Amino acid sequence: MSKSIRAFAPATVANVCCGFDILGFSVDAPGDEVVLTLKDEMGIVITSIEGDDGRLPKEALKNTAGVAVDSFLRSIGSNQGVEIELIKNLPLGSGMGSSAASGVAALVAINQLFGNPYTREQMIPFAMEAERIACGAAHADNVAPSLLGGFVLIRDYNPLDIVKIPVAKGLFCTLIHPHLELKTADSRRVLKPTVSLKEAIIQSGNIAGLMIGLMKPDYSLISRSLKDVIAEPIRSVFIPGFDLIRESVKAAGGLGCGISGSGPTIFCLSGIESIAHQAGEIVKQHFDKHQLQSDVFVSEINYEGAKIL
Repeated sequence: MSKSIRAFAPATVANVCCGFDILGFSVDAPGDEVVLTLKDEMGIVITSIEGDDGRLPKEALKNTAGVAVDSFLRSIGSNQGVEIELIKNLPLGSGMGSSAASGVAALVAINQLFGNPYTREQMIPFAMEAERIACGAAHADNVAPSLLGGFVLIRDYNPLDIVKIPVAKGLFCTLIHPHLELKTADSRRVLKPTVSLKEAIIQSGNIAGLMIGLMKPDYSLISRSLKDVIAEPIRSVFIPGFDLIRESVKAAGGLGCGISGSGPTIFCLSGIESIAHQAGEIVKQHFDKHQLQSDVFVSEINYEGAKIL
């Protein structure tokens, strides 16, 4: 076994408008990195965390990277000691799968150090346990696309049934992260406990349309289907001028946009790279008018997922 290894896990967009809690996809950048080193003494130790301004716990079982490694080691019956260095390039509470990326990068690294006993699909439950530490629930809509790459559907949790959606290359994502922080727990707390039959029918039609649009591909169908009638109308109040942003991006030729995860990051999908950059500039200028700094990231959909560096 190698003694030390470095891994990267990409940011992810969960929900994807109509796919609340069941859809997600990964992008090329940004993402988190970890360096894992095997040590002689037993126990998992987080030796350093960069980029979090001292906010994340260094106690291994309270950090998604540490929990992911612990879940892996327990599954193979190993008491191997591990040191973890965590490099946070994803802002906390951003809606870009920050906690998921840390756990996924650590999983890919420890799996490689032990000779890859697990497939990417088999590691998803370990990553979900790490998510439980971060947000109180073992969700897969960030960890699955970060591990597998591309678009991923979580069809069911009992038993876990995850499907990677075949998507043609050429689809671009723009992420615009305003310098706000929204905790996932808070964003979930404002949601209604039930939905009407009418809302369920509309949402189901949009999910089906989005799936078909991605697989054909049919950009017009994707654009028509990027609508959420359940979570987004409530969560959008946390993002200044969200409705105007959405209209402006579509007017510029974008396929559509929505709230990435629980927010406040906004994602836009485009079929042309130049439009993807234009969408980023439109949203950034909008936030500038509200005296909000923001960061813009443009990339194709990441079809590879997490990787060893």
